Amino acid sequence: MEKSGAQSTRPEGNTPPDSDSSPRPVMKGPAIPLWRFWLLSVGVCLGLFLSMIDSTIVATSLYSIGAEFDTVDSVNWVALAYTLAYLGCAVTFASFSDVIGRRNAFVVAYVIFFCFSLACGFAQNLPQLIAFRAFQGIGGSGLYSLTMIILPEVCPHQLRQYIGSIIGIVIAGSGALGPVLGGLLTHYGRWRWVFWTNRASGPIGFVSLTIFLSTWPKADQLPTIQRHSGKDFDYAGSVLVIAASVLVVYAFQIAGEVTESVWGNAVFIAPFVAGVVGWIALLTWEHVVETRLDHRFAPAFPISLFRNRAYAAGAASTLFLGYPYLLLIYLFPLRAQVVSGKSALGAGIMLLPMLGTSALGSAISGKINSKKNVLWETLLVGACLMTLGSGLLTTVSGAKDDSKALGFLAFSGLGFGLSTAAATILVTVEAPPRQQAVAQGILAQLRVLGGSLGISTSTIFVHAEAKRYFAGILTERERATLGRDGYTLSSEQWEAIHLAYSESFRKGMVAAAAVSGAAVLLTLGGYQRRRGGFEDQRQAPMEVDGSNETSGASTRGRDVARIA
Repeated sequence: MEKSGAQSTRPEGNTPPDSDSSPRPVMKGPAIPLWRFWLLSVGVCLGLFLSMIDSTIVATSLYSIGAEFDTVDSVNWVALAYTLAYLGCAVTFASFSDVIGRRNAFVVAYVIFFCFSLACGFAQNLPQLIAFRAFQGIGGSGLYSLTMIILPEVCPHQLRQYIGSIIGIVIAGSGALGPVLGGLLTHYGRWRWVFWTNRASGPIGFVSLTIFLSTWPKADQLPTIQRHSGKDFDYAGSVLVIAASVLVVYAFQIAGEVTESVWGNAVFIAPFVAGVVGWIALLTWEHVVETRLDHRFAPAFPISLFRNRAYAAGAASTLFLGYPYLLLIYLFPLRAQVVSGKSALGAGIMLLPMLGTSALGSAISGKINSKKNVLWETLLVGACLMTLGSGLLTTVSGAKDDSKALGFLAFSGLGFGLSTAAATILVTVEAPPRQQAVAQGILAQLRVLGGSLGISTSTIFVHAEAKRYFAGILTERERATLGRDGYTLSSEQWEAIHLAYSESFRKGMVAAAAVSGAAVLLTLGGYQRRRGGFEDQRQAPMEVDGSNETSGASTRGRDVARIA
């Protein structure tokens, strides 16, 4: 194994097709002044904060949204439309930025995000709101994936070990703060303010975009990397990524929306099988691109990354830990409102222990990995803590257990924070410089894929228990108007509601513990005794992919340019 962290990602015998024996020219790392980097980080991280908080801010508002539109069966699509668009476009935006530049792609993402945030607040019916949320998610996916690309690329070498902590704190903090802010706005105003606070003229968005544009580095302060033309864009791979991801999640969401069992029916089987076929087609296509067409396309989902055992384990852990995280974010506030009788604000506040420990875990992860590479151990401990927290939450039943639940949430938050920061750092250590952008995009996509499955399966748990406990006690109309007409229900009906939502939460936590346990096992497979580290990485040159110093030719028709 090579000593260099950047070089160690290429196992012997697995040299990428575009490699050659000729010496490669090196490119100088970014020379951005520290003050400019920190200000730019503020602008970029504010964008990440807004995009992440919008993935969870509706968690405590779904109850009110469902009541206004007289439906509880389809209201989860308000959350899922955002995360599915987020999921489908994260890698695509990463590849798109290789064509139009990081700055331009970030601005495009910002404009899409804020325009449709405003539109969501004016939605007149549920289908409109769901459609606007999907477009909002497209913009949010760009803010998310591009943040994880821009910061490591422009970061001075001596600060690179802190990037994972910064990103991890923002992701973990905004994810748990979203339900609190959503509850606050819903409690003192209307759910529409959840979206209006993100409008393009809003102070946070305006400040963020202004800081970003005004502090973007000059051309000579940016690293020189490979720039692709529109012809190099892997359109087929991008479409397959979106289709494969969305169809699998859609199948589980549909399974939870209908009252009868659909596991053996076409309404579930058709999209699920299509999604699985989509994943097979994606992997087959990307193999062809890497082995035969690498001179024509930049892979949207490079499978060569997964030949690195450490990266593969980190990606698997990211996928599986995204499931319990978003499942908790959406299912716990619903339980708090229905079972414990909390307001939207109170339900959001109950997630604060998760918020605090998530940020703490991200900071700890960055600190302990700043000098020595203990990323595998960090990922393993994070997965174990998520498993512990989810397992303990299965013992929570009625309102009397609320205090216990707060402590158990802290374990889950700490585990998620440790894992998120460690996975982000892992890419900068393990992925080749030419693939770090798409490697970060893949992690972003996998985290949201796991979370989207968490949201969709939460629907299955709730509806299964509702069918069990509500039979002969509650009509569909009474269920749909719980938020407005709940005071007219009898004590027997309220008891059935409490039992149904309490049991659905318990079963959700059983599933979360099982999935987190699988993450522990998958993380174990990523152990490497000899590892690269930040000291090696600082000394390693950043390569220009495929350039041949001897011939002086450009990489198969692609341009080497600044990332601006």
